Amino acid sequence: MFRFLHASDLHLGRRFGRFPEALRNRLTEARHGAIPRLAAAARAAGAAHVLVAGDLFDSETPATATLRQALAAMRAEEGIAWVLLPGNHDSLAADELWSQLARHCPPNVILATRAEPLALAPGVTLLPAPCTRRRPGRDLTAWMDACASPEGDLRLGLAHGTVQDFGEEGGHDVIDPRRADLAGLAYLALGDWHGQKCIGPRLWYSGTPEPDRFKHGAPGRALAVALAAAGAPPEVTPVETGAFRWETRALPMVTGEDPRARLMAALPPAGRRETLLRLRPEGHVRLAGRTALAEAIAEAEPEFAWLEWSGEGLLVECGAGDLDAIDRAGALRAAAEALLAESDSPELSAADRDVARAALTRLHAYAADA
Repeated sequence: MFRFLHASDLHLGRRFGRFPEALRNRLTEARHGAIPRLAAAARAAGAAHVLVAGDLFDSETPATATLRQALAAMRAEEGIAWVLLPGNHDSLAADELWSQLARHCPPNVILATRAEPLALAPGVTLLPAPCTRRRPGRDLTAWMDACASPEGDLRLGLAHGTVQDFGEEGGHDVIDPRRADLAGLAYLALGDWHGQKCIGPRLWYSGTPEPDRFKHGAPGRALAVALAAAGAPPEVTPVETGAFRWETRALPMVTGEDPRARLMAALPPAGRRETLLRLRPEGHVRLAGRTALAEAIAEAEPEFAWLEWSGEGLLVECGAGDLDAIDRAGALRAAAEALLAESDSPELSAADRDVARAALTRLHAYAADA
């Protein structure tokens, strides 16, 4: 039985520019912290190898400190061998990056920079497909079909890129989804897609060990893989490794219900400091209810690493009584009526309608305070 941990897309050095500095620093540190968490996951699975299927770094020019600290963290994990494959973000076109890695590489780190068989362990041959550049323009795994390996060896593939039209950025560099069968691979470990995905019994995307966006709606993960013998199906077990959670939650609203109570029921009860949450209220609510919802969200926001919301899917039901709460006549009433008309206008974009709804809610809140 050969066991290993399949990981990819750590993207060390990612900047997270849209967030405040304090949160940017925490997210950056969490990505670096994925290294010891991966090592712990490997040990828990009885594995001595971590295969990183590309994009260890977020760019071809990571800061020297980012590079050296990553290698130092790997060196500190005794008994764990790390196999690093160039991905599309840190491809072989970055000569200086891979030269630095080679110069400072500790004994337990293997750089899979050549498309040639590599003896990974007794009876196990690794066939890596390093990204030659960001857009190589061809299936870099094609060479595996004709590559010979010692008779009886388990053959593992390691690659980074798109299967069919499936990938982080699309493109024409398509990996044949039949590659595991065509090349006689016991398992093909893929990177590029940040969400965990099974393409076939022997072909998986591990996903990123530390999420960096709301897109996939899943915790950071890696895959613990166990191979018994050539021809036997692999045992693949998802393992959670993330420090932060990025969640998108719908918030159904019904006219007449308490918006605060609906919100409290939708919010995660624990782990808020490590949660980036995107709320999507939907349904119908009165103007006063929307104001109460906005106030409740603002009240809860400091408990989370990040909390954002949009009222785009929320239809505000507003009658004369709601506008009377703002003013019965004059300039304020005229402004409220104009905003109400804009909030439901089919001639405006969804973003502009959302701005109008938010402005009407703010005006209502000001009137209530006054």
